[in-house]
Amino acid sequence: MDHFDRDALATFLRHRRALVKPADVGLEAGPRRRTPGLRRQELAELAGMSVDYYVRLEQGRGPRPSTQMLTAIGRALQLSDAERDYMHHLAGTTRTPRMEPGSEVRSGVLHLIESLDDTPVLVCNARYDVLAWNRMATALLGDFAAQAPAERNIIWRFFTDPDARARHDEAGAAQFARESVADLRAAKARYPNDERLTSLIRRLSDASVEFRDLWDQIDVETRRSTRKRLHHPYIGWINLNCDALHDPGNDHWIILYTAPAGTSDREALRLLNVIGSQDLAPRQQPERPAG
Repeated sequence: MDHFDRDALATFLRHRRALVKPADVGLEAGPRRRTPGLRRQELAELAGMSVDYYVRLEQGRGPRPSTQMLTAIGRALQLSDAERDYMHHLAGTTRTPRMEPGSEVRSGVLHLIESLDDTPVLVCNARYDVLAWNRMATALLGDFAAQAPAERNIIWRFFTDPDARARHDEAGAAQFARESVADLRAAKARYPNDERLTSLIRRLSDASVEFRDLWDQIDVETRRSTRKRLHHPYIGWINLNCDALHDPGNDHWIILYTAPAGTSDREALRLLNVIGSQDLAPRQQPERPAG
């Protein structure tokens, strides 16, 4: 079993309990409540355990809960799959993970991304370190090779580099900020002893008030496919499908940017394939839509 982080589990349970309304679990709200969410007694009853046992868990004093206990708590709190996984990692009831995210990309994956010469593709790990990319990814997202290896991190650049953030429209930037921080929290539970991940979170907290505020919300999520509206300095705004494919053997994510056939966005990708990353002029300034 992995280590048991009592304090982090206690904080997570308190935070999630406060988000569950009595009506969500079929209870009457009753008299006016001093605090939001369920009472500890209500949660304990829903999970089928003693109030004293649950109170000790929330106070960081209880013994390691069993898998069955955590399953009952997760059901009572109406946790998502990602949130359940996070809770189990905090409790140390999952298989002991690697000490740190892998940095070696499988040769088959490298061959795949190079063969997709008309599609921007990159590979990153649980820290959001960019490990591999193709020519189209450079054309769309910038030259990763020009960045120092320590700075070649998607989430670091998003929160600290205004140019990187300006590639997103306002709605997309807010969504990526929220989801990436929630995903990074899930990674921290999987790799609790990774010093580079701990250092990244500390540096981001020091450099970005927005990151720090989002981190304090204790949301948990894993990467998922989405739509993105990205700005290119010569082509303008492009609407793309962003699909994240998981390589579970290495805990890597293969991220592809595509557009449906017969659309102006597909034509924009074709033009991007022609011009590549060459320096053309004049550049279009990103007038970011607010929706």
